[in-house]
Formats: sequence, structure tokens, C-alpha cells
Amino acid sequence: MKPSKNEYDWLGTGIYFWEANPRRGLEWAVELGASSRSNITDPFVVGAVIDLGLCLDLTTSDAISWVRAAHRALVETYSKAGWPTPKNRKNDLRRNLDCAVINSLHAIRESNGEEPIQTVRGVFTEGRPIYDNAGFLEKTHIQIAVRDPTCIKGVFRVPKDHLR
Repeated sequence: MKPSKNEYDWLGTGIYFWEANPRRGLEWAVELGASSRSNITDPFVVGAVIDLGLCLDLTTSDAISWVRAAHRALVETYSKAGWPTPKNRKNDLRRNLDCAVINSLHAIRESNGEEPIQTVRGVFTEGRPIYDNAGFLEKTHIQIAVRDPTCIKGVFRVPKDHLR
């Protein structure tokens, strides 16, 4: 499996998985396959057994504080260099700023000689509200970006009857 290295991948560089939501994974593949730029012709879902290892879990206060500090460092670096800070785009799923911040956090840890983060896990809110005035969105899901492929302990093709 090849890691995604797009500058807009919201959890930074990694091999992306939907946690416990194969149907959403299939929906995404079908949506992407409908694009004229896509080479997906027969979408399917691959499941995996993942050991999160050292995980930057963005549902925890510690992880949020690390990311906040990485953002401050990134903004300072870009400012000193005279570069514009990357921005997230509101109307689509391109999260250039988030990607730069997460990748910056990894670089900071590496330069400090700290143990590398193996996986990143976060809640992605997406879609329309599921009813009037709802706080729940129809495509919300948890994603995991695996940075260390040894955390992937096994893979399998998800049976079609699990995708209904």
C-alpha cells in the first residue's frame, strides 16, 4: 500500500483507512470513481487489522495541544520566510493547512529525536445535517492515517454483504 502524499490530506502523509465504516469507504470510492480524473473502475473496500502503536489521536486533549503547538511553530516559520501560510478550503475537502500542521508536527518530533508517531486518528465531519437543526452530519467518520506500514497487521477484501 502506498501512502498518500497530497498536500491537502488532512491527517498528513499516510495510508488512509475509515475506522469501522466500510460502507462510507465504498461510498467515497464510488464518488471518486465518478470523476473524469479518476482511474477507479471497479470500486471495492479493503479492510485492515491495524495496531495504532504511537498514535496521534485527535480525540484526546494531549494530541490537540501537540497540534496547536505545531501550528504556532508552522505559522512562525512561514512568517519568518515570508511565505503565505497554507489554508484549508471551506467548500471542499482540501485541508492544506491541517496537512502542513500535522506533517510539521512529525518533522518537529524527528528534529528533537523523539519517537515517530506511527498513526494519526481523527473525526472528520462531513455532509449535510441528518435532520433539521441536527448536530450530526450524514458523512461524518473516523479516519486513520498509518505512517508506519508495520502497524498494518493484515488486510482483507470486505465482503459485499458487509457494505449494505
